[in-house]
Amino acid sequence: MTLNPWLRRALVVNLVLEVLIVVTGGTVRLTGSGLGCPTWPRCTPASMVPVAHQAQGFHTFIEFGNRMLTPVVSIAALLVIVAIWRWAPQRRDLRRLAFLPLAGVLLQAVVGGITVRVKLNPTVVSLHFLASMVLIVLSAYLLRRAGEGDGPARPIVRSEVGWVSWLASVMLGVVLVLGTIVTGTGPHAGDIDVRRYPIDPRTISWLHADSVMLFIGLCAATWLAVRLSPGAESASRPWLVVIAVALAQGLIGFVQYFTGLPVAVVLAHMLGACLLVIATTFAMLSLRKRILTL
Repeated sequence: MTLNPWLRRALVVNLVLEVLIVVTGGTVRLTGSGLGCPTWPRCTPASMVPVAHQAQGFHTFIEFGNRMLTPVVSIAALLVIVAIWRWAPQRRDLRRLAFLPLAGVLLQAVVGGITVRVKLNPTVVSLHFLASMVLIVLSAYLLRRAGEGDGPARPIVRSEVGWVSWLASVMLGVVLVLGTIVTGTGPHAGDIDVRRYPIDPRTISWLHADSVMLFIGLCAATWLAVRLSPGAESASRPWLVVIAVALAQGLIGFVQYFTGLPVAVVLAHMLGACLLVIATTFAMLSLRKRILTL
């Protein structure tokens, strides 16, 4: 179906900003600026904004800058609601989903505040990142869903293929969880003095790498099965994209591991994680079709 271009722009901007705030959040962590504003919702106990000669130095401005992206992302999520009601008023299915990005952003802001309050507890930091991944899935789903019909979803592949694809998606979740634990055991925990996971970094890093290999194998199996499914050949391309992004992510992961975790490479790995989540969401949605019933 034809999607109103302004509605598409609103959905794309929302998704891009969701990715951007993950990257800036990564910058906060990688520069050790996680406690640049040592309290929340204020930056200091007495001020909402950084103050002159604050003890945290430049870290304050990095952390505060990331905080200031939250209102921007919130506005983008609010515009999604307005755009859907303005340019797709007949789509009840979209109206039911329209509030999810805004609700997710507000919930993430609270989780971010808790993260500061608990002094960057590694478990809460991991949850903060994983919640961002869920938000990106929701935003990618909404973008793809807006371009479909409003009828019931009809799978275009056998149920066995669908199960393998779901297994690949679950494995991606495992990859992301293990990735946050890897980061929580290393030097980029957000601040020099914060507690880290009491796990051997080498062991968890190789376990993470093994999970990535299993994920790629499941994606390859899904791609082949889709390729061989009559009438579903067009859905194989999104799975090729997933495999390509996953391979690139694996390469970046090995580079960062064997080069001592340079900040730029780790940041690229975080961006790659966002792109992998988006690609997998699109690939999963390519395995069914909806028709327009309005």
